[in-house]
Amino acid sequence: MVAYVEYRRVSTGEQGKSGLGLDAQATTIRAFVQAQAGEIIATFTDVLSGGDDARPELAKAQAFARKHGAWVVVSKLDRLSRKVEFISTLMNRKEARFVVAELGHDVDPFMLHIYAAVAEKERALIASRTRAALAERKAQGVKLGNRTNLREAQSAGNAAWSAAAQARRANVLPIIEQIRGAGITTLAGIARALNARGVTTARGGAWSAVQVSRILDRAA
Repeated sequence: MVAYVEYRRVSTGEQGKSGLGLDAQATTIRAFVQAQAGEIIATFTDVLSGGDDARPELAKAQAFARKHGAWVVVSKLDRLSRKVEFISTLMNRKEARFVVAELGHDVDPFMLHIYAAVAEKERALIASRTRAALAERKAQGVKLGNRTNLREAQSAGNAAWSAAAQARRANVLPIIEQIRGAGITTLAGIARALNARGVTTARGGAWSAVQVSRILDRAA
């Protein structure tokens, strides 16, 4: 049986206290481990920004995994980091093996670098949207400099990303229905068909069974 060390990360104390972000990550990770007929032997969690490279719990997870010959497993690549350099460093440490639940064990290392670059770009876009939202609020005469306004600006930026993701899902659903109509009904089969057609996810990456499941669940 393959052993896994679960690593989860949320960006704020509020998310950590609510458990919502952590629960979603755990659901993805445990579905993956179950599909691999594996076992989670430990769980580590960091509560800090994706831009912070000081990951004390990740370091503990890696040390624990090395000791027990296990894999460190994360739900999505950006839970490790949104920086290409950080991901590359982890990949070069062969003794600290990691796997991304959404991508699986068979993902090509080159593609991991591509996905990391996309995550880094997304982080830059989020920061850009936040700055634009703050500038708009300032132009409207809103006094800036307090955390309430910052949260409002961040929410505005995230709302823009959410709207784009929803539009992307609406475009992908008809394609999924075509694939189903051709007789491909399993989640993994649909993901392979989408990738074969050159259809990318909202973040420009490849499809996995988990991502297809999310699209169909939200549509339902």
